[in-house]
Amino acid sequence: MSDETPKNTYPSPEYTGDPADLPKRDYLERLEDYSAGSDLLIGLDVDGTILRHDTSLSDRVREAILAHVAAGTHIVIATGRGVQGTQIALDAIGLTEGIAVVSNGAMIITIGNGDNGVAATDFARGVAADSVPVQLLRAHTFSPHREIKLIANGLPEAVIAVESLTGPTRISGPFPEGELMDDAVLVPVDELVVPDTTRVTIRAPHMSAVEMLEAINKLGLQGVEYAVGWSAWMDLAPQGINKAVGLQEVADLLGTTRSITVGDSGNDCEMLAWADLGIAMGNAKDYVASFADTMAPDVDDDGLAHVLEALL
Repeated sequence: MSDETPKNTYPSPEYTGDPADLPKRDYLERLEDYSAGSDLLIGLDVDGTILRHDTSLSDRVREAILAHVAAGTHIVIATGRGVQGTQIALDAIGLTEGIAVVSNGAMIITIGNGDNGVAATDFARGVAADSVPVQLLRAHTFSPHREIKLIANGLPEAVIAVESLTGPTRISGPFPEGELMDDAVLVPVDELVVPDTTRVTIRAPHMSAVEMLEAINKLGLQGVEYAVGWSAWMDLAPQGINKAVGLQEVADLLGTTRSITVGDSGNDCEMLAWADLGIAMGNAKDYVASFADTMAPDVDDDGLAHVLEALL
């Protein structure tokens, strides 16, 4: 693991470097120095890495993940999803204990009722009664009043969602169907911000990802971290917080000595650079892949299973 956790690099959805500098698909060779076990932490993105883009899950991927859990590997979900969205993924995989980094690093939660070796506090917000229980381990919050005002004025057609520790997600307008997985309540823009905000999401369905990034860059956002995904979807996080920061905290708690991360999107760049071995999915954009050490097959080809099976 890197001694210095990388800060947000504000990557562009267009790779402007030399294609020769992109990582090769030599992941099997790179994995020869690693094996499953309790000293290994594997940080896994969810959407586009574990789950296909239609949110379906391959049996092969599920079985590979659970095989690592059985072998003692610390499988750590690292996702931009909130608590409820993460629970949905955990249920689909069959993960019933462990630790997860959610909301792009703003929250770390423990999963299940087992002893994870760390002290957590009760966390009732958004926990589905029929889902795997979670507890709050760590949280980073902020109060993005200025940022939301800038976005509301500069991108008036965009919709904004504000996630917090103590209540349902607040939204300024309806998101495209199926995109928000947490409970949400519609409020005026001036009532979006709460003191314990963990993540802000901006969605501009009328724009491309490149157009959105160009527009956001002109707004002069300060004091936050942000990353743009495949579509015109952008997440804001507290300054200095990203998935890599969360994974470093988990590694420190667990005392693991080796790390592998696998991801495919803009909010995975920091954790790909942070890990001892960062692996970009074959479906990752070139700018995301440029932060990784090697590349795996596409999510639709069970790319994650290929990686995990090679470690068993």
